[in-house]
Amino acid sequence: MYYEIRELNSYSMQVSLEDGRLEKPKLSSFTGKSFRVLRNGFWGYYVGDADERAGLKRAEELAVHRGGSEVDPAPFTGKYVYRAKRPLEGVDIEEKVKLLRDIDERLRREGVVSRRVVYVESVRRVRVSNSEGGEVYYEVPRCGVVMQAFAKGKTLQFYSDRVMRVGGFEVVESIADRAEEVAKIAVELSNASSPPSGEMNVIMNPSLTGVFIHEAFGHAVEGDHVLQNATILKDRVGEVVAAEDVNVYDDPTLEEFGFFPFDDEGYRAEKKTIIEDGVLKGFLNSRETAKKLGGRAGNARSDGLEVPIVRMSNTYIAPGDHSLDELLEMAGEGVILYGSRGGETNPATGYFHFNAQYGFRIENGEIGEMVRDVSLSGHTLRILREIRLGREISFDPGFCGKAGQLVPVSDGGPFALVRAFVGGE
Repeated sequence: MYYEIRELNSYSMQVSLEDGRLEKPKLSSFTGKSFRVLRNGFWGYYVGDADERAGLKRAEELAVHRGGSEVDPAPFTGKYVYRAKRPLEGVDIEEKVKLLRDIDERLRREGVVSRRVVYVESVRRVRVSNSEGGEVYYEVPRCGVVMQAFAKGKTLQFYSDRVMRVGGFEVVESIADRAEEVAKIAVELSNASSPPSGEMNVIMNPSLTGVFIHEAFGHAVEGDHVLQNATILKDRVGEVVAAEDVNVYDDPTLEEFGFFPFDDEGYRAEKKTIIEDGVLKGFLNSRETAKKLGGRAGNARSDGLEVPIVRMSNTYIAPGDHSLDELLEMAGEGVILYGSRGGETNPATGYFHFNAQYGFRIENGEIGEMVRDVSLSGHTLRILREIRLGREISFDPGFCGKAGQLVPVSDGGPFALVRAFVGGE
């Protein structure tokens, strides 16, 4: 019988300013245990404040047949405590509110009709032990600020920016410098034109490239989706699926928002190669999917004490050889798009649809007028086979939702030239 016991102690705080008005801070803390048992192909899962023997017995009683399930039994031991430069508990809430007020003041601008600034912090302490003798403990803080400006011109528009990363208060203490640019873009966006429509050359900025690789490709290589026949990449390991200079990785060891030292099954975090020189190398796995599909486990994550499922961490497409000016020259005519307001993708078909925060027309290889309310759609593999990549990479943080669970992630990439469909009003 294989089993895991997971102990979680977590804390989070959120402080918000709405048009200069301070909202009541939201504080939450949680302490609990989960017990997971696998016996003769049956999974049992129980969450409760019980001792080891009673918790495991209860998990066995709640077992649900999963059809001959097995796990990669590799045991790990270790301890990791992130050492922040400015630990969150050592910074007074007055300093955190002062930062928000500074940002809010810098968001004030003619044309801006509403402002919102949110500060978030959390600390997660996890201990995982299993029947193979493995036991790990980790402690990771996260900190971030989200700022939004709503502007009224020809239309009502909003623009947002955020910085969220693993670490202490040092993550956000200089973020106020970005607020004036947020307000400026929001005002310009409210007076921008509608975008062109149809199939055309598109340059995605690093933020949008990262969203593309996470949403349109990353979910398609999650092992549970592969086992459910819900991805176009099933049975394609070893095949060419992208241009030969395309390399895609998932790396939880990077100190971005998706960082973790051990996953929620106690598996040691490590960088995973997904695409190498255009060739699909493997999938992201939990202990169970690794046993069934081959490859390494280490990407099982959970929201609180929910059941760990296959998730991404810091997923990115590596940079290429082109400067932005070279990409603009190659594009000739089209659009350059910045950021994302969400969208949807279907891993089973490969089709995706995203909404960018804003963009500009490209005319004769030069950046032209701003456009608003612009969307991007296409087929993942067709785009990856023709993509041209810029030289500089950056990461964008966020929360990824799957099976009702949210976990912190980050996605990244360079400027990238693709051929896709653009739409607007």
